[in-house]
Amino acid sequence: MIFGIDAGGTLIKVAYAENDTLQFAKFPVAEMEKVASWVNEYGSQVCVTGGKAGVLLALLDKEAKEIVEFEATHLGVRFLLERMGRSEEAYIVTNVGTGTSIHCIENNRQERIGGTGVGGGTLLGLSHLLTGVTDYGDIVRMASAGSRDRIDLKVKHIYEGKEPPISGELTASNFGNNLFGVAGDLSKEELLATVIGLVGETVSTVSVHAAKQCGFSTIIYIGSSFYQNPLLKEVVNSYTVLRGAVPLFLENGEYSGAVGALSLLK
Repeated sequence: MIFGIDAGGTLIKVAYAENDTLQFAKFPVAEMEKVASWVNEYGSQVCVTGGKAGVLLALLDKEAKEIVEFEATHLGVRFLLERMGRSEEAYIVTNVGTGTSIHCIENNRQERIGGTGVGGGTLLGLSHLLTGVTDYGDIVRMASAGSRDRIDLKVKHIYEGKEPPISGELTASNFGNNLFGVAGDLSKEELLATVIGLVGETVSTVSVHAAKQCGFSTIIYIGSSFYQNPLLKEVVNSYTVLRGAVPLFLENGEYSGAVGALSLLK
């Protein structure tokens, strides 16, 4: 069995193949030793990447290759695009993990052009601080039942009775509505929906600016933050379109780094 492993700050993503069948698995970073034991027992070849790669390498009892995270992600995205039957030559890759990293891809070369500290870590941290909810699944489920209408301030609210110079559906201020009269009445569902809105709009806004900087229209979104999180996908998709770019969500995109690492072994 051959393993490509992306050991990140929050999750360990694994792409592995046996008899040419590609499979995926993920583990919390706290289970690093469990992953190492699995690989030590069954792995014939291993390639690792990610911020915690050094920690994982120290636990392996066999020789392993290592690849820089950004290059691994690039190779993985290219593979997963081909697997989807898509052919893209020039595009932005936005990787929404604990934080967010943005890359320009053209002529099969990648360049990291920026990012933001707003990402999945922000989603979990703010959700906990505002509501006390810590479980990712609970956050997503409750947020899907919430509304941002009483918390966010939209452009159309500022230009009430007048046509705004930009789309009225754009958010003028996240958490910027008049909250003094309703703060004690807000539900956890409303607060969690607004946190996801803030993360999604921030990620998509910086991604669209990056796409304009590179002269591209397509933005490929990947990362574990999108896993089973339809609300975040909806926010990012709608805001990207609203700002004039074309969003694409890769199937199994959260495993791009692991797939890229695995590709070095084939």
